[in-house]
Amino acid sequence: MNKPKLVVIGSLNMDIVVETDSYPQIGETVMGERIRFIPGGKGANQAVAGARLGAETAMIGAVGEDAFGEELLRCLQEDGVDVSGIKRVAGMATGVASIYVAEGDNSIIVVPGANSRVEPADIDRCEDKLRQADIVLLQLEIPVETVVYAARKAKSLGKTVVLNPAPAQPLPDELFGLVDYMTPNRTELGRYTGMDTEGEALKPAMRRMKEMGAAHIVTTLGADGSTYLDDNGSMHTITGYKVPVVDTTGAGDCYNAGLALSIASGRSLEEAIAFASLVSALAVTKFGAQEGMPTEAEARRFAEEQQKTGA
Repeated sequence: MNKPKLVVIGSLNMDIVVETDSYPQIGETVMGERIRFIPGGKGANQAVAGARLGAETAMIGAVGEDAFGEELLRCLQEDGVDVSGIKRVAGMATGVASIYVAEGDNSIIVVPGANSRVEPADIDRCEDKLRQADIVLLQLEIPVETVVYAARKAKSLGKTVVLNPAPAQPLPDELFGLVDYMTPNRTELGRYTGMDTEGEALKPAMRRMKEMGAAHIVTTLGADGSTYLDDNGSMHTITGYKVPVVDTTGAGDCYNAGLALSIASGRSLEEAIAFASLVSALAVTKFGAQEGMPTEAEARRFAEEQQKTGA
């Protein structure tokens, strides 16, 4: 069976991760337990996840001409990602994410750096990669105008487009109509629709996003799983997995990669969401964004274990 071909267009960051017992309040200094420098960026995380889960993966993006950029490229290559679509930007630093891990969760500040220089010309330069792709996966840590251009180009080539609309920000109406699968979390869904998303309000908010133009809406709910609308507008929930949480960084990226490659493999939306939920659950059991991405073999073993236990 041929591997699904995934093109990820997005960000590459060096994650500077500080582990601490509690988050500092304004004006407060707390002692951290340790610091790590870990390859990240939503785009790069999704590319690594796709490659480890069995997709033939290429990435389009940008890094600076610095040590962080060299390290990010090396790590992607080690995981089998095609990095020929990633340019080096002279005079700019590679993107950095400052991540604080405490109390079983994380908070993040991103400085885009070279990610801000991913341009429509870069999409044109890599058109052959898009032509060969089964599916194109996008996020919003590069300029929105480039995301729109990439989605437009992908659709003109007959490709399926998945947009992870994070971090939430103003988007042109055109972009929604170019997206086959939109994957907001509950907070992002509320931001884009201007509606409440708690409890019974979730379904009308998802319907509103669908009215905005996206063909399919999948809302991630963290530990509570995911919801999606079927072709009749009915909402379905797929529950998540109960696993020991080590680090939630990158779990959403793993989810999006799992969803994209499953769709590219010909699975139904329900099957793709179930797989995405499974692999993202595995991702939170390990430390680090890219380091925590599960392999295809690990996902298979975990699925078998869940079947045996009736989970």
